[in-house]
Amino acid sequence: MKVVIIGGGPAGMLASISASQYGDEVVILEKMNMLGKKILITGKGRCNITSSLPISEFIKNIPGNGMFLYSAFNNFNNQDIIKILGEEGVKTKEERGNRVFPVSDKAEDVRKALLSKAKKMNVKILTNANVKKIIVAEGKVVGVKYELNGKMQQIDADKVILATGGKSYPGTGSTGDGYLLAEEVGHTIKKIRPSLVPLVTNKESTLICGKMQGLSLKNVGMKIKDISSKKIVYEDFGEMLFTHFGVSGPIILSSSAHLLRYKNIDELLRNNQIKIIIDMKPALSEKKLDDRILRDFLEDKNKQFKNSLDKLLPRKMIDVVVELSGILPDKKVNEITKKERRRIVDLLKNFEQTVKGFRPIEEAIITSGGINIKEINPKTMESKIVKGLFFAGEIIDVDAYTGGFNLQIAYSTGYTSGMQIN
Repeated sequence: MKVVIIGGGPAGMLASISASQYGDEVVILEKMNMLGKKILITGKGRCNITSSLPISEFIKNIPGNGMFLYSAFNNFNNQDIIKILGEEGVKTKEERGNRVFPVSDKAEDVRKALLSKAKKMNVKILTNANVKKIIVAEGKVVGVKYELNGKMQQIDADKVILATGGKSYPGTGSTGDGYLLAEEVGHTIKKIRPSLVPLVTNKESTLICGKMQGLSLKNVGMKIKDISSKKIVYEDFGEMLFTHFGVSGPIILSSSAHLLRYKNIDELLRNNQIKIIIDMKPALSEKKLDDRILRDFLEDKNKQFKNSLDKLLPRKMIDVVVELSGILPDKKVNEITKKERRRIVDLLKNFEQTVKGFRPIEEAIITSGGINIKEINPKTMESKIVKGLFFAGEIIDVDAYTGGFNLQIAYSTGYTSGMQIN
């Protein structure tokens, strides 16, 4: 059997490793000048390989059609990818939040290991090969047309695996080509949206965020609230970042995956009905925080308010908190009333920002939407429309939170698409 894989990212490489086990002739067509380019930017260049959570917990971290992946995760799980990397000399370690990284902290080591494994399995690799068409005859794939060195070429195939990625980070090759190829042979594409993406705040909130640009906060609580219904849309704890356009960081990125699926989200965003509420001091109750502030004030009663928060807050946040509190910056702390202290406590426990929207899909870590899962057999990843056509990775309408889950989706769907299942 001749297997042609379109796309040489993590899904495509795992598909090639899987397919070659059966003695198939396997070819990867990659339009970039190297395989696995997107791996290099994952985990801030360190590559969050997977999660160490039990595989049964993975689906809970996949708001985008998680149940569809049940069979794929059974076919190839987190221990399987760790084993393959280990065989290629890449040792792994577990960090906070069950995140698994290479011991070297180098994403390049992961990319090289998968590439090495594919080459050992005699996978043929063609880079700078831009696929233009999947050739179908009588409802079955028979080949692929692609451009290489300015010339159109054709390759026969018994099986084609489409693993081109989504539309996030187009500089790595994910430019949405795969959606067009799938549509041309009759597949439906669910709306493409950015997921795991920073959030843009409205004008007033952005002015506040801009004053704290670059400030990273760790161990904060965060809620996203729909003001119209008073419903908490999402809740998390961890690290976030203030930017010139709004907010980013791990808990914000994960919240975006949930927020984009919320009912009438576009209308709510337009009407300023979505708020981020940050708890700067989640370990302290309101009373304990008030006691802490009072204790700091009593240490130097003649200090000006603007100089009294150094022990409580990072420098970049102090001026903003002073301004929002409405308390005069030069006021002596021994003159601050209980009511004014209460305002400080409320501000730190409920630091509100209004969300206006999402950053562009080009800045998203992952794409939400893609090939309709109703048109794919979840046990094999084969198209229900075209025989011999399979899908793997981000091109499918599945996406997860941060923490290594999206890469595991790529490995598991890739591996499953390459299998020969009778």
